[in-house]
Amino acid sequence: MCKILVVDDDKDLSFIICEMLESYGYRATAADSSEKAFELLKENKYHLVLLDINLPEITGFELCRELRRASNVPVIFASARTSESDRIESFDIGGDDYIPKPYSMQELLSRVKALIRRAYGSAEERIIEFGNVRVNISTRTVTKNGGKVSLSLREFDLLSYLCENKNAAIPKEKLISEVWGAFSEVEASTLTVHIRWLREKLEDEPANPKFIKTVFKVGYMLEV
Repeated sequence: MCKILVVDDDKDLSFIICEMLESYGYRATAADSSEKAFELLKENKYHLVLLDINLPEITGFELCRELRRASNVPVIFASARTSESDRIESFDIGGDDYIPKPYSMQELLSRVKALIRRAYGSAEERIIEFGNVRVNISTRTVTKNGGKVSLSLREFDLLSYLCENKNAAIPKEKLISEVWGAFSEVEASTLTVHIRWLREKLEDEPANPKFIKTVFKVGYMLEV
C-alpha cells in the first residue's frame, strides 16, 4: 500500500484529502507544519509527498530542498501561489508536479496516480525471483520453496528496495534513508542486523550468502 504524506497548514483541507486518498486505497498522513513533516519523514518511508508552499516556520520550497538532500520521493506542490516564478522554482528545487489551488479531488487523484505510476511502475504485480525465493512486491508477500516467509515491516521494505534495485551496489546511507525515512537517525548497525535477519530467512547458507551480498566499503546488493 502506497503511503502519502500531506503537508498543509489547512487542517480541514488535509482531512478531506486524506479521507479521499484512503477511500482509493492509499495510506495518508497529514502534517500541518514543516516541523511535523520532518518528524514524520524521519520515522517513516513515504511513496509521495503532497506539499503546500505557505507553511509555518519554513516554506514548502525550503522543506523540499532539505528533503532532496536525503530522498528522491516524488513531490507534488499544491498551492494558491500560481505565478510562473513559483512554478519554475518548484521544479528547479526537485518538485515533480505542481497543482494550483483550488483544485478538484478528482484532478488531484489523477495526478497522484500518474506520478506514482511513473515513479514505481504500473499496478500490475511486481514479482522478483531468486533461487527458491519469490518476492511479490505488490502484495508484500514472500515465499521460499513454496512456503510463506514471515517478514517484519522493515525487513520487507529493505528486501523490496534491494529487489527493485537488483544487481546494483547500494550504499548503506541510501538504504537507511529509503527504508527508515529521509531524516532517520538509524545507525548502520541496525541495517546490518536487518540484513542478517533477511539472510537467515532467505538464504540456504546465511553465513555464505549467494544473493544478498555485502559490497566492501559500499553497502549491499541483491545479486540475481
